[in-house]
Amino acid sequence: MNYQAYDYLTRTAHVMHEGFSLLNAVANHPANLYSHTLPGRITKASLETAMRLTQRYEKLGFNIDEFHIQGKRHRVCEEITLSKPFCDLIHFNRQGIKDTHKVLLVAPLSGHFATLLKGTVEALLPDHEVYVTDWADAKEVPLEEGPFTFDCYVEYLIEFLEYLGPDTHLIAICQPTVQALIATAVMAERKSDAVPKTLTLMAGPLDTSKNPTRVNEFSSQHSMAWFRNVAIMTVPYGYPGEGRQVYPGFMQLGGFISMNHQGHMKKYANFFQNLVYGEEEDADRFRAFYDEYMAVLDIPAEFYLETIERVFKNNELANGAITYKGEPVNFEAIVDTPLLTVEGADDDICGLGQTEAAQTICKSIPHSKRKHYIQQGAGHYGIFSGSKFRKFVRPLVTDFIHKYV
Repeated sequence: MNYQAYDYLTRTAHVMHEGFSLLNAVANHPANLYSHTLPGRITKASLETAMRLTQRYEKLGFNIDEFHIQGKRHRVCEEITLSKPFCDLIHFNRQGIKDTHKVLLVAPLSGHFATLLKGTVEALLPDHEVYVTDWADAKEVPLEEGPFTFDCYVEYLIEFLEYLGPDTHLIAICQPTVQALIATAVMAERKSDAVPKTLTLMAGPLDTSKNPTRVNEFSSQHSMAWFRNVAIMTVPYGYPGEGRQVYPGFMQLGGFISMNHQGHMKKYANFFQNLVYGEEEDADRFRAFYDEYMAVLDIPAEFYLETIERVFKNNELANGAITYKGEPVNFEAIVDTPLLTVEGADDDICGLGQTEAAQTICKSIPHSKRKHYIQQGAGHYGIFSGSKFRKFVRPLVTDFIHKYV
């Protein structure tokens, strides 16, 4: 589908959304006695479902204003501490608490906004000073800012770590585990003072030959020519990045949904039922999840294509062929950085062993400074959000970091 045609289609759908919203407001008016009847509740459920299906989902804010330590409330100020064309480094400044245990949390550039990690940030705040990479939507970046490549991503991480200085702990989730490991190796080779104090890699594709998932199989079944011709589109008229080549967020979202379309249909059916029977708590959880899940960004084409080729097709990192700016990356240079790898037993995006591969790749790290953990019952998203993350994974990560403070 042509991006311009898709843009016109979604704009048209948004007009329909506004119409459904108006009807929904009338249906929900307190003076409308019909709204309290069963047919009225079915009407309201139908209208809200229609609203959600025709809505254009925009990026949400982190909206983290406070957190609690032992029942005491502390304020948080969200600040952009460093801004670059394709990424802002956001600091969640804990008011009245000394800046200790700095953590750079690297969000994926794989379709969703960094706000997908809101729950991760909230869980880390009581024990850590958190910084997050907030990647830009490529359609909002003017062409004159130039391309954003695989090596640019690594370069950004190195710059952020050097900006934050020594004693910064690095946590990467999913796709950026690759770039985080490369950045750590490059900095160790340079003997930089800002080499991460610890490195935590969670649910990432470091060795895609291990227990291949549908994501791995899809990339291997299609040629690079197919990805260039089908997946890459041009940002249409009306956006700051007009003319930029991108992998559109709506295509990535379609891929995510297609992997579990029956599960999504079931959730929508349950949501409709929640609305009919007044189960607002369940309905609110649905709204919160899909408001974030449906908001997607465009990925620079050069970064996307290089990631497909270098990570998923050629498996360069595990095969010892990965380079940074044309030079081989020496992972044996990582000597003093403790390494924690975390995987989900039920992860259908990054199979078991794909992240653990870092333990083999980093041969020079002493065994006493390594740890691998598999979270039972957790899928891909359960590694960094939800009850299992809060109960098991977050305490594990915090204890690992505190061990090497």
